[in-house]
Amino acid sequence: MRAAVVRGFNEDLSIETVRDPDCPENGVVLEVAACGVCRSDFHGWVGGHPKVTNGSIMGHEYCGTVVEAGAQAKHKVGDKLIAPFILGCGDCPACQTGASNTCESAIVPGFGAPGAYAEFVAVPFDHNLVHLPQTMSPALAAGLGCRVTTAWHALTDRANVRAGEWVAVHGTGGIGLSALLLAKMLGAQVVVVDVVQEKLDHALALGADAAVNAATQDVPEAIREITKGGAQVSLEALGIAQTTNASVECLATLGRHVHVGMPAGDGMMEINMRAIYAKQLAFYGTRGMPSWKYPSLLSMIERGDVDLTPMLDREVTLSGASAELRAMKGPTRPGTAVITDFSR
Repeated sequence: MRAAVVRGFNEDLSIETVRDPDCPENGVVLEVAACGVCRSDFHGWVGGHPKVTNGSIMGHEYCGTVVEAGAQAKHKVGDKLIAPFILGCGDCPACQTGASNTCESAIVPGFGAPGAYAEFVAVPFDHNLVHLPQTMSPALAAGLGCRVTTAWHALTDRANVRAGEWVAVHGTGGIGLSALLLAKMLGAQVVVVDVVQEKLDHALALGADAAVNAATQDVPEAIREITKGGAQVSLEALGIAQTTNASVECLATLGRHVHVGMPAGDGMMEINMRAIYAKQLAFYGTRGMPSWKYPSLLSMIERGDVDLTPMLDREVTLSGASAELRAMKGPTRPGTAVITDFSR
């Protein structure tokens, strides 16, 4: 099969012909229809993730059609499926209590296992996979495996966002735009933060109530003024100290910070603990979403309760993924990129 392989950090992915994946006994092989290009992939591409090394195939936001099924698989050949990026084992206490996104035995294609920057991908623990709605395009579906689901879990399970509350979103990439659209659906007021005015204008056009340009404004002060005292919920969607502290400092007393962005490098950063202490803030970490929540979220999207099509900006080729990763070294354009052509 054709695959985009990491051969050197910060270098273009190598388009190679590699061995087709073996089918897991407890899973399936998918012919990949689409795979998102995510900032988490960028962290691996620059050498910031220990499980991305020479020879790795990245790609964790994917959907496709089953072409082979193992003896213990739950799905069959021909099924069109979407996969959460965290594949919980299904048997451990975390999985049994509904928190499969915290499973210690989880497998994450693209990070320690071959991912979906390829024509085919092996998916163990296929009980995590769900059927792709007929009305949903593969390109849109591919982005749900990380961006939308992570944002939904952060807003609902971690932050418990309520109608009328102010939600601050720091970073308007895929997760940030998803958080904006979903928070508005929940009845919240949303202020978005970025350093690219074009992306802020895009977010305002999608329904954001206010926007703050971090390149020219004091973010916490601006948000406290806009919200008349601070946001009740703040989502950090980039993974760096600057946005983390802005998120903490913009909150009202008893506010909730949710850390969504994968921390860069070794993950160590200085945090304004005085703000957390003095305002008695809650500080939540979050990663992914339990697989059992997928059907209800997909049904909500299929019914038209929320329109997520604006977050998909462009479809690219397999070889075009390198340019998307390089672009993440600086300010990026609005919307997300999805690989839909694996032939070149």
